Order: sequence, then structure tokens, then C-alpha cells
Amino acid sequence: MNKYKIILFDLDGTLSDPKEGITRSVQYALEKLGVVEPDLDRLEPFIGPPLQESFSAVYAFDDEKTKLAIDYYRERFKETGMFENELYPGIEPLLAQLKAEGKRLAVATSKPTVFAERILQYFHIDSYFDLVVGSHLDGTRISKTEIIQYILDELSSYKKQDFIMIGDRKHDIIGAKNTGIDSIGVAYGYGSFDELHKANPTFIVHEVEQLGSILR
Repeated sequence: MNKYKIILFDLDGTLSDPKEGITRSVQYALEKLGVVEPDLDRLEPFIGPPLQESFSAVYAFDDEKTKLAIDYYRERFKETGMFENELYPGIEPLLAQLKAEGKRLAVATSKPTVFAERILQYFHIDSYFDLVVGSHLDGTRISKTEIIQYILDELSSYKKQDFIMIGDRKHDIIGAKNTGIDSIGVAYGYGSFDELHKANPTFIVHEVEQLGSILR
């Protein structure tokens, strides 16, 4: 099945489990705005989608309040939250093997690029990736469709069938569909199997080890 030459990985919920850092940073932002949420599990919907979307959808914040919430979130996240995170077991060996086999790897995340780069460096896996593409700090380029399309444009000498996107949320799968590439939904992350199934990825896997059989 090794037809894929360019492999795009989502970051949160796909390469690493960022629950503690993201939910505690959201909790911090909410408290600054007078909203008390003691249950971190209730903040799991913030893992994956753009923050602009989540603060609006979950708490009905308007644009001004959403911007303020994101500023507070980043206040904690850039100092502490991004390091309250851990790689999923088996990820680093998978990346090493794919790289050794000549695959080109990229990160495609809605997280700001600058934060994604620091997280990859923190885990010492940055050397595996040819490209790290995320959103801008000013709130632009937040959709997975835009992010994936940017990577396709950067690697325009390849055909679309050479690419595959891997992620744990419907946004990853929709972005892949919108740009005409295959996708893998990973059910070990923060999107439910039902969410992934409805988005209709090319493949669904339940553990990291299953990725190898598709990608190699």
C-alpha cells in the first residue's frame, strides 16, 4: 500500500495527546472572563478545531470576546500548556521508519505554526518533518482546507494521489476531501468513531500501529 509519498499529520490528538495543556489553558482563559469550569473533560471539544470556532460554538462568545479568550489562552499555553503534552506510544518509531523509507512528512495543524514548531522541538521529532504548516497568530489560515492546500502548493511537483492526511477530527477529513487527497481518521484521538465515520475518510484506524500497514 506504499503509494503515498507525502504524509500529512495533524498534531493534537494524532501525534501527541495534548489534553492537559489545552484544557487547562482554556480553563484559565474562561476564568479570566468570569466562567468557572472545574471539569477538564468538558473542555475536550477544544482539542483539534480552531479556537475561534470552539469558543464561539461552545460558549457562544462574540468575536470580541473570542479574541480576548484566545489572548488569555495563549498567555498560559505558550509558557506552560504546550509542554503539558505527550507523544502517543509508537509515534516516534513510525516517523523514523517512514523517513528512512524516503517518505516526505509534514505537519498540518490549526495550531499556530510557531507553537507547533516548539512542540515538535520539545519532543525532538522536528527533524522528521519537511514542512510544518499551521495557522497564523493573527487568526488567518485556520481552516484545514487552507492549510492542506498550502502544503499541496508548496509541493506542487507531486500528484494529489501521492498525498494522504492523517487526523483525529472531522476537520482533518473534510480538509483532505476539499483538496482532493486521501485521508486516515485515527480513532485513538479526540474525535469519536462516529464523527470520523460520518466524515468518511479513506481509512479509519484505532491505534498507531495500524498506520504503518497503510503507509508503508
